[in-house]
Amino acid sequence: MLIATCFVDMVGFAMVLPLLPFYALKLSATPEIVGALVSAFSVAQLVSAPLWGRLSDRRGRRPALMIGLAAAAVAYVVFGLADSLWLLFLSRLIQGAGGGTTGVAQAYIADTIAPENRAKALGWLSAATSAGVMVGPALGSWATRFGPSWPGFTAALLCVVNLAFAWRYLPESRRPGTGDGAKKPVWAAAWRIVTHPGEPTARFIWIYAVGMLAFTALTSILGLFLKEEYQFTEQSIGSVYAYIGGLSLVVRSLFLGPVVKALGEVRAMRLGTVALIIGLVLYPHAGPLWVLLCVMPLVPVGTALLFPATTSLTSRSAPKGEVGTIMGVAQTFAGIARILAPLMATFAFQRFSHAMPFYLAGGIVALVGILALKVDAPAPPAARPA
Repeated sequence: MLIATCFVDMVGFAMVLPLLPFYALKLSATPEIVGALVSAFSVAQLVSAPLWGRLSDRRGRRPALMIGLAAAAVAYVVFGLADSLWLLFLSRLIQGAGGGTTGVAQAYIADTIAPENRAKALGWLSAATSAGVMVGPALGSWATRFGPSWPGFTAALLCVVNLAFAWRYLPESRRPGTGDGAKKPVWAAAWRIVTHPGEPTARFIWIYAVGMLAFTALTSILGLFLKEEYQFTEQSIGSVYAYIGGLSLVVRSLFLGPVVKALGEVRAMRLGTVALIIGLVLYPHAGPLWVLLCVMPLVPVGTALLFPATTSLTSRSAPKGEVGTIMGVAQTFAGIARILAPLMATFAFQRFSHAMPFYLAGGIVALVGILALKVDAPAPPAARPA
């Protein structure tokens, strides 16, 4: 049921995201403002993710997920009503606050799946989101044919239906008595990642965050890049996102499990890092559209290997009783990456060249990817020292 819930949630998310640059440009936004709109989601997610994680550790995963779904429905209604840039910003902020529950969904998996099978289970969860990314953009582009408000309202309706089914069928995963009884501030875990970067948990979170920075840099300027270089419109952009989502779905549902089983989580993480770097560097050199379509699979393959493996390793290294909090902290660092990446990418796109964002993202991943060469699979500690 969790996978179905995440799939429908991502359908709504993916319905509106590809349309955001086109809607913003029609409201006289510049590429840099588009970057700020993309970042607004992550600003709200940055603040909310550790709070959702701590709430889920203490009160359960299910209530946090329910609130996140409700917030998404409100955000999409605002998107459908948006006739100014400030309403687009408001929609993104509300959606980001609800999107802070991503770590809660990952903690749900950690509650219910044995450590040795978590990468595969997280891969299935990622496959569900990839399926949403495949279906959502096509549905959103189709909905624009009936009017600019239709994608937002349709996404909101999907969220309401999803919330009703999750309320009825999604059970609580956290067992009674397993919550974190510590009274440390919610930001203590995040601060430890900064002050103890050599710890296994910190390294995995840094790798995850930098991979997210690169992926977000790509997605934040993809619509602009395709509009300028290949003359895509809001009616046609959905097909590209559907193609990318389909690639991710195939990799995560069919190949991730066997690859992780054959190579192990650490090697899968390293292989994903290399594929991501190569894909980013080749993007601006593709030339004809058919060549670009051949280059595009490298990024979904890279993220399909990198993100589930790193997330699984993070959950395994987390202190007992703090899995939800640590997964929320991981989303906080990913949120910082999602804030910086659109601003960096759209600035480089507007001020330098259409190729520069890809080079920057690939170069950053290459530098920090060195961490992936220096880590081993951890044994989870019983408790974190004070």
